[in-house]
Amino acid sequence: MDGDERLWLSYQETTEIYGLSRGTVWKLISAGEIRAAKVGRVVRISRSSIEQYLDQQDYTKSVRP
Repeated sequence: MDGDERLWLSYQETTEIYGLSRGTVWKLISAGEIRAAKVGRVVRISRSSIEQYLDQQDYTKSVRP
């Protein structure tokens, strides 16, 4: 597993990789939509839970032709 395949990401890595704002990530965590773990003062966000959440948000299903 290389550096690009880490299972847990920081807020900054999450915003850079997925193009979400820090506030949006925080709201998703607070709502229980994505998983996060706090280790000491550091928050790590589950990459798989973000990808699963985004996969469920299929924009094309809500757009009419």
